[in-house]
Amino acid sequence: MRTLVRTVNTVSTSTEFVQSLDRGLAVLRAFDHDRSSLTLADAARATGLTRATARRLLHTLVAIGYVSTDGKLFELTPKVLDLGYAYVSSLHLSDIAQPYMENLSAQVHESVSAAVLDGTQIVYVARVNTQRIMTISLSIGSRLPALWTSMGRAILSGLGDAELDQFLRDAPIDPPTPRSLTDRESLRAEILSVRNQGYALLDQELEEGVRSVATPLRDRAGRTLAAMNLSTHAGRVTLKELRGEMLPLLLETAAEINLQLSKR
Repeated sequence: MRTLVRTVNTVSTSTEFVQSLDRGLAVLRAFDHDRSSLTLADAARATGLTRATARRLLHTLVAIGYVSTDGKLFELTPKVLDLGYAYVSSLHLSDIAQPYMENLSAQVHESVSAAVLDGTQIVYVARVNTQRIMTISLSIGSRLPALWTSMGRAILSGLGDAELDQFLRDAPIDPPTPRSLTDRESLRAEILSVRNQGYALLDQELEEGVRSVATPLRDRAGRTLAAMNLSTHAGRVTLKELRGEMLPLLLETAAEINLQLSKR
């Protein structure tokens, strides 16, 4: 099994590297949950670009419709969603998985999600919400650290040994809760266990009170494209119930999705 890992090089010496494109994307990435509006000075500071360069890039983005401005503050426009949607739709994952995920969610009465790996994080590409059990709001496009999510570990279990070791060397180790695994050797051992058993089960490692179980989603070549999980509250579902009653349904649903993915 191999996993499709998507990495981004922030610096390149290739003659084919377009620095202006890299800088323009950096400006788009400067906007986030805490910085929904930016002044020119904010954008320059967040990207490390000069004010003159930031100004040209922002006004170019305004001209092509990805950013709007009132003359002082700059904000993203809905057109930015087209960039992410193009990727999600190209996977065909959401179209294929969504009906199965909705059926699984209806059976277990819990949230069901799918995510892909991007660098050291997972990115949500499909989700069926039920009750909100986390303090953070999750939706398509949300990012979480791969090492402390069930979907992250399920995807990482598809890496070869050398790729996994490199990932663990590069990834920041910043455990989110007192229950989180805290060192690279323990994380590696856990991911290898996931590889052998075919699923990852996390008990309050990402957030206190949240339990989740995930399994890989694979293409017809056996490569891990993504992972799917269901998450629940520790006060409502015991580990025995999660493993004994919900996990079999998750694995059955994943098998059905994998069968459809194998036909693409």
